[in-house]
Amino acid sequence: MNIAEKRVPQDGRVETKINDREIDMRISTLPTVYGEKIVIRLLDKTSFNFTKEGLGLSEHNLNIFNNILKSPYGMLLVTGPTGSGKTTTLYTVLRELNQIEKNIITVEDPVEYRLGGINQVQVNVKSGLTFASGLRSILRQDPDIVMVGEIRDGETAQIAVRAAITGHLVLSTLHTNDSPSTIARLIDMGIEPYIVSSAVVGIVSQRLVKTLCEKCKEPYEADYSEKKMLGYDENQTLVLHKPVGCNACNAGYAGRAAVHEIMPVNEEIRKLIDSGATTDKIRDEALRQGMTTLFQSALALAEQGKTSFEEVMRVGYTLG
Repeated sequence: MNIAEKRVPQDGRVETKINDREIDMRISTLPTVYGEKIVIRLLDKTSFNFTKEGLGLSEHNLNIFNNILKSPYGMLLVTGPTGSGKTTTLYTVLRELNQIEKNIITVEDPVEYRLGGINQVQVNVKSGLTFASGLRSILRQDPDIVMVGEIRDGETAQIAVRAAITGHLVLSTLHTNDSPSTIARLIDMGIEPYIVSSAVVGIVSQRLVKTLCEKCKEPYEADYSEKKMLGYDENQTLVLHKPVGCNACNAGYAGRAAVHEIMPVNEEIRKLIDSGATTDKIRDEALRQGMTTLFQSALALAEQGKTSFEEVMRVGYTLG
């Protein structure tokens, strides 16, 4: 970053060690009328040790996820807003799939974690290495599994889906509200519906919710309005927990947990996509087949006393 330049937005990174822990700081600056605004994202490289089981998937979702990962080719998409843990999920999948006989290549911006045995490519727009150009080159390297950090444009989407239908397992992320709406997003990017249905094998949508501090959280019985908003009958008993705050936490919360919505693209979903069905019809079919929504996943955490009513409603609100 140019420290003398304050008139344009800039992005940079700093690697440092704090208490023998490698910390990667992503820095973004934005000029405002009152001066530069700076945001720093902290990434603890030593803390990445997730397994599929450690992602916080319910038993139901874990079974669906494992079945999707058995696909020898096709596209698995992880969707959600910025900072929802999409990249962590993809890296966890890569670690699970990483075997000596597998040629795994990624193109990322930036490379957040370095994984042994995996060929990781850093996007460099200034030199002409974009997601699209990098993906084209990757496909000439005889890969078995390809991970594209993010599908940002139609060109990258076109190359990725073609790779998926020609015998490669493609992993990537996309910014969508939920799993069913991802289909419409791909079609909006110029992918024909019949190609989408042939290429995509599964979609995982996720959010992060704050988890309550185990030392100070307090149980209480939900009132009428809370029960109604959570879909409970007023005569049902519902015990929730609320944040309090102590020296061991941050205003009653300590840590975060992921909530998931996983939609496998099976024969019934493919027929709907091919016929040009609306997102609502695809969602209805997925729910009929037993898909757990993001709201339901967050509610399950609240019922277990792991998160609060406010966090459940925040997830529900972001979905509209």
